[in-house]
Amino acid sequence: MLPTVIDILALPVIQAGEPEVIGGGTLDRPVRWVHVSDLPDLSNLLQGGELVLTTGLPLTHDPVSYLEGLAAAGATGLVIELGVHVESVPAEVPETADRLALPVIALHRQVRFVEVTEEVHRSIVAEQYAEVAFARQAHEIFTDLSMKRAPLSEIVDAAASMLDTPIVLEDLTRQVLAFASHGAPTAELLSDWERRSRLTPMSHQTAVGGSEAWTTTPVGAHRQEWGRLVAPLPNTAEARTRMTLERAAQALALHRMVEQEGTALEQQAQSGLVDELRRGRIEDEAEATARAYALGMRPGLTYLPMTVRVSETASGDQVFAQRRRVRMLDAIRHAIRASRNTALASNPQHGRIDLLLSRPPGSSTTDILQAVCTEIRSALGRIDGVSRCTIGAGPESTRLLDAAVGLTESAHIADVAQSLPLDDKLFHRSSDIRLRGLVALLRTDPRVQAFAETELRGLLEHAARHDDDSFHVLRNFLALGGNKTELAKRLHLSRPTLYSKLAAIERLLGVDLDDAESRTSLHTAVLILDSRAGAPANEAP
Repeated sequence: MLPTVIDILALPVIQAGEPEVIGGGTLDRPVRWVHVSDLPDLSNLLQGGELVLTTGLPLTHDPVSYLEGLAAAGATGLVIELGVHVESVPAEVPETADRLALPVIALHRQVRFVEVTEEVHRSIVAEQYAEVAFARQAHEIFTDLSMKRAPLSEIVDAAASMLDTPIVLEDLTRQVLAFASHGAPTAELLSDWERRSRLTPMSHQTAVGGSEAWTTTPVGAHRQEWGRLVAPLPNTAEARTRMTLERAAQALALHRMVEQEGTALEQQAQSGLVDELRRGRIEDEAEATARAYALGMRPGLTYLPMTVRVSETASGDQVFAQRRRVRMLDAIRHAIRASRNTALASNPQHGRIDLLLSRPPGSSTTDILQAVCTEIRSALGRIDGVSRCTIGAGPESTRLLDAAVGLTESAHIADVAQSLPLDDKLFHRSSDIRLRGLVALLRTDPRVQAFAETELRGLLEHAARHDDDSFHVLRNFLALGGNKTELAKRLHLSRPTLYSKLAAIERLLGVDLDDAESRTSLHTAVLILDSRAGAPANEAP
């Protein structure tokens, strides 16, 4: 930043001359250079922004014309050394200086002008060198981030660190895609963001404006902007702020070009927030809700964790499979909007979408779930390759942080629901999975696996050797609670044939199928086998 007239007056070499401000108004005008001359006309020598030093000779002829010539040439101010050619400032100088808004300073003691020029020029050159070094550093940092395809948040963090101020990236609807608070309270920084942002008009170039004097720069190609970077706090280094925001915007635009086929920017921001909430990296509820609201979630009385589990048909085309997963996420987000609700969405792994749903005032949880799940199932049903969809709902909470913790439970419920027989349930709660839920939690325990193998070993070995339907018969027998009449109808078998098959199963297992405890033990073992990753769901007849 260039020194101002008042900065130069504060220098010891000037203070030694006992400076007196004669007139001319404000002294905060920047000085681009210092020029020493006693010529009566400098109009052809000045380029604007110079502080002129003189021993007063030009003031002995026509001081008014001299000052008018300096003002017309763009001089920043005039310093007069008294005692060489003039003993005092001519009477017409103060009035003329005020009229022209040209600061005039008188030095009552002689100083060495060469020392003044050396010190001022040294500071100006040092400042210019610092700006060049800063620009080179910014170029290197953002080029490196672009080359390694850094995420949005890392680019924004880099800009905030360089400027030592908070930076926010928003889209054209004023939703926050990424931000770096850089020491500022997040809840305060993002509070009522959309309304405050709309008070600062969009611009096609870097600008300072709005009621809060935000510095903003558009992100994206000219006339094709998709967002903007905002430095919401005042910054004295305006040139550095502009340059840094523009370099960061270029890196963000390049990131967008590279990631065009990937997830939308808004979704990346939502996924990042949900992941932070799930991992407990955010501990302040005000910060969590402020960030969620800035991403488009409406405030709610409670928040509900949900997980959508999708089964897909296998595809050898990985590009097609990836595009299908992107369409699934887009379909779910559109379904939520179609049901007139809002949520944060995340896609932590293939075939699983986590949601934090906001329940607004005036609606019940059941009604919201039914509306949202109906839309989700309908939307996913229109996508080729989606074979089944189950939705798990965790416990609702008045705090977003607590609701995020419930995503573990909702994911567990949705996973277990995949092994349940097909039914018309729109969603499942913990009360719907019961024993299957317990089995799903314990299925990787070697002791549980050994129990299942021990219980069913005889039947499984027989089925492996003879490839018959004994295991299928047992599974359905247990699912019907041992009701042989219903089993015969389901399997379309005659009573004698069915009884013969059941007797063979009893011999292979060495148990009495009429014994309730035996049936419970066998049923648990079957559920353990069915819960294995990739195992078929409990089939219907």
